[in-house]
Amino acid sequence: MTDTFKTLLVEQVDKKTFTRKLTTRRLDDLPAGDVVIEVAYSSLNYKDALSATGNPGVSRNFPHTPGIDAAGTVVSSDSADFSAGDQVLVTGFDLGMNTPGGFGGKIRVPAEWVVPLPQGLSTRDAMVIGTAGFTAALSVQGLINAGVKKEDGEVLVTGATGGVGSVAVALLHHIGYQVVAVTGKADKHDFLKSLGASDVISREELLTNHERPMLKERWAGCIDCVGGDYLAAAIKSTRYGGAVTCCGLTASPELPINVFPFILRGVSLLGIDSVQCPMPPRQALWNKLASEWKLDGLEALTEEITLEQVDSYIDNILAGKIAGRVVVKLS
Repeated sequence: MTDTFKTLLVEQVDKKTFTRKLTTRRLDDLPAGDVVIEVAYSSLNYKDALSATGNPGVSRNFPHTPGIDAAGTVVSSDSADFSAGDQVLVTGFDLGMNTPGGFGGKIRVPAEWVVPLPQGLSTRDAMVIGTAGFTAALSVQGLINAGVKKEDGEVLVTGATGGVGSVAVALLHHIGYQVVAVTGKADKHDFLKSLGASDVISREELLTNHERPMLKERWAGCIDCVGGDYLAAAIKSTRYGGAVTCCGLTASPELPINVFPFILRGVSLLGIDSVQCPMPPRQALWNKLASEWKLDGLEALTEEITLEQVDSYIDNILAGKIAGRVVVKLS
């Protein structure tokens, strides 16, 4: 086993300046951990772009390798739970935040972070899903647990062309829900309908009269990926007893809303966190994504790139120029 590997390294020049470069690192450069994994695939997420540009809310320790997702093969393990040759995946926890992540050829992590690759998924399949798809699945499961049923009516998905939103649209359609997608990209309506959206509306349509304390009831449930006024408008227009999940803040971390939808319509607001999700429900959901929730059409929303291309794609995802999922092939 060679102890050198290629990695994307982010270095801090001063308080506001960060540089990115491809370089070679050694296993000795990685932190202590139970399991060493040779990374076959990673994926590019909005959080990776924040880490790669020095956002202190994501990463504080530099030099650093982003990549909050990784899937590959165990090369060595000090844990009885894993052996060399096992195929595994890691998403969430501190991977790619302040622990070197999936944009490096090898990672070393605690055994408690590692999920055995479910039967029915390849390492590439797992990274097509990645944190974004896992977050979408958590959101769908949240609506189901809150009692939102297929026959209750339309389910709204905001930020629908993003990684989380696009998988949410496809997954909701796959299990029989009627999906309405929200996007600010007029050229992506056909893309969203190909994923299963029965209707696509603009951001402006969702925000019509959004300053009012309540809006006309329409949605049985909502998966919100962007926050801010969009989340508030979704809550205000959710039907009596409906539920709204919240997992993103690309529009804003603020929630400009009153309590009326909650106390007059009994709307539930459900926070979704994929980072610290405990291992038993994490493994159960990954197994579901490999079986009854397996999405055969994910290739339609996936673009594969190499580690050498990641640098330019970081700028694209920050500019909102990417739709769907981006998989990074490392080996």
